[in-house]
Amino acid sequence: MSVDDSVGNAAGNAVGQVEGNAEGNTEGNAARNTAGAAARRNVAVLGLGDMGTALAAALLAAGHRVTVWNRTARKADGLVEKGARRATSPAEAIGASDIVIVCILDYADVAPLLSDDGADAALKGRVVVNVTNGSPAEARELAERVAGLGADYLDGGIMAVPDIIGQPQAVVLYSGAKDAFEAHREVLDAFAGSVYLGADPGLAPLNDLALLSGMYGMFGGFLHAAGLVRSAGGNVTAFTTELLIPWLRAMADSQLPAMAAQVDSGDYGATGSHLAMQVSHDAIGDVSRAQGVSTDLFAPLWELMKRRVADGHGAESVGGVVELVHPREPRA
Repeated sequence: MSVDDSVGNAAGNAVGQVEGNAEGNTEGNAARNTAGAAARRNVAVLGLGDMGTALAAALLAAGHRVTVWNRTARKADGLVEKGARRATSPAEAIGASDIVIVCILDYADVAPLLSDDGADAALKGRVVVNVTNGSPAEARELAERVAGLGADYLDGGIMAVPDIIGQPQAVVLYSGAKDAFEAHREVLDAFAGSVYLGADPGLAPLNDLALLSGMYGMFGGFLHAAGLVRSAGGNVTAFTTELLIPWLRAMADSQLPAMAAQVDSGDYGATGSHLAMQVSHDAIGDVSRAQGVSTDLFAPLWELMKRRVADGHGAESVGGVVELVHPREPRA
């Protein structure tokens, strides 16, 4: 899950545009996994880092026939002991499988890997599921290349760490060929709850990065709060578990849905304290500086809030700050 380059207008409106009822809500995945165990499929996994190894192990646990390949062949040893077949080349792995999972470090290496020593010819009629971290633009380019070789393409964003692959809390976002997703849903559900976002291959990486940006924003708030508590000799663990997590959960549940609706509608009318009131006194900054805590994590948002007030939007909610991050296109 890495942060990459920006996206075009088509992807700009993608966050939250989950088709229907997300076609992939995790509900019922356990039942599908049980039913799918009888329908063994031939699956290749190219790339056996920690995540690729976890994906291959989940496929084996679900009863599928798994062929694995990695440049460093010994990384497959543990999987071979569990029943996987070791391929000596990507082409061999692809030729033995109907579904090809690609999970390598660098997106730029995916296309060469799929062209290596006859691999491109072997792709015809297969489904490529690429869960390598990349950008929406890279996903669209690769999807076009794969389609030209006669294969279907799905891009995936794994919202999990290797240790929880195959467990209910793991989620993988998919976008691309809808027919391929539906046909191979039981295989994909071996990894995690599967969420299909739409036909545009760029949707999965875009939403992946959007989720990560929310996560890193939360981390930034936590680290500033932790600095404040520690500066006063407090116990950061107790503060976090007893106060911060319940507070953030309550704020997320009560504020984010309403704020999201404002971003969608463009109506930022404040229902609680408005922006001008919130920035009228920089208590957080003043106390932080007095305690020797840097405001580098907190200040960027605060400055945007003050700028929004200066632009004449002081009566709005904090949700209006999004217009400084991504200005809304004028309505026709």
